[in-house]
Amino acid sequence: MAYKDEYEVGRLYTDGAFLAKLGAQFEGDYKLTFHLAPPLFADRDPTSGQLKKREYGAWVMPLFRLLASLKGLRGTRFDLFGYTAERKMERRLIGEYEATIDSVLATLDQSNHALAVQIAALPESMRGFGHVKEKNVQAAKEREASLLAAYRAPASEKAAAE
Repeated sequence: MAYKDEYEVGRLYTDGAFLAKLGAQFEGDYKLTFHLAPPLFADRDPTSGQLKKREYGAWVMPLFRLLASLKGLRGTRFDLFGYTAERKMERRLIGEYEATIDSVLATLDQSNHALAVQIAALPESMRGFGHVKEKNVQAAKEREASLLAAYRAPASEKAAAE
């Protein structure tokens, strides 16, 4: 039930595995650049309203370390990122998913198992950040509605639909 937030991004870049992979893949000097749209600092595109990514150099690595060290703030009132619309959506999605799975499990049997597995796997498609994630969440929710309708349909309707 985890989502990739700023603290997790910081951890992933600074836990040693990222730099080890780079070192194994490239020889000599290389330049690190990150394309980021920090939710608290990024400008918005005047046309789309979406946060605009900017290029940042390797100087952000200490900031990633700082973010990783602040993961204890996640979910507390001191979590500045927790107030963003995206984090609120992610917390809401977890609750919705738990409720959906509870309702599916209550009526799970051999005849609807395949649909239940598809429903349970839907969060895997909710990837990305910002507007990319919003688009993926919308598509997943549309797919969820379709799958749940099929799941809840009487067995006679399911057989006719196949």
